[in-house]
Order: sequence, then structure tokens, then C-alpha cells
Amino acid sequence: MSDLSHVDETGAVRMVDVGGKPVSRRRATARAVVRMAPSTAVRLAELPKGDALAAARLAGIMAAKRTSELIPLCHPLPLTHVQVELEVGADSVEIAGSAETAAQTGVEMEALVAATVAALTIYDMAKGVDSGMEIGEIRLLEKVKE
Repeated sequence: MSDLSHVDETGAVRMVDVGGKPVSRRRATARAVVRMAPSTAVRLAELPKGDALAAARLAGIMAAKRTSELIPLCHPLPLTHVQVELEVGADSVEIAGSAETAAQTGVEMEALVAATVAALTIYDMAKGVDSGMEIGEIRLLEKVKE
């Protein structure tokens, strides 16, 4: 009925069986952007709640590790590395979340969750000083299977 891997022939959602697939090294990188006032961007390390960049980095890493608890049909994966990089611009923060594993399925969702939760954390940390922030441009940048 569908070409989607998470939908069976009757249209019901299902978890994909990856048991027969070989283990391979996989990595993915995703991006998110938080747009804000220039005055907010220069204050991110010293907001009333604390260092938004440090909090966002840690939150993104922690979130990637819990992706299968957040996204119903994701497999729990043994992550070998998660990295969250934040680049502060004049009026934005660009976030890159990367995840790696040696498993039977990819880590795209873990990378996307890392970048998104890091963006949400920046929003939460800075909302008291900037009510006009916007989160967007969330997308997968890279997916590699070795």
C-alpha cells in the first residue's frame, strides 16, 4: 500500500525489522537555526538563566541519547559519539548536531533531535530577554553509511 518503511501493506504503522541487516558504521549531521535580536546574540553566554550555549550543547547531547523514547518507531541505538556545535552570528545561532553509531540502522533522527532540542534550549534560556526569537531551518545535512 505504501513505499514508506514504517507503514505495512494494510496502512498500519509498524517498527521496521532491522534484525537481518548487517552492522555498519553510520553517522548523520543535522542543522537548526535560532533567529534573534542582535542584542540577544551577544548576551547568550551571560543570560539571567546562565550560559545558553553550554546548556544547549548539553541538552542536545542528552536528547540524542533519548531519541527512541521521544520518536515512537525509532530503534534504541548504541551511540558512539554525539556532538553539538553552536555558531553565534550577528542575529542568530546556527546549530549542528551530529550522531554516530555502529548499528543496523541510521542515526538521522538522533542528529535531528540533537539540533532541535539544542535550539529549543536556546529559546528557553533567552525567551525572557527576547520574545521575538524564531526556530527554523531544521534539516538533515548529511547521512553516511560506511
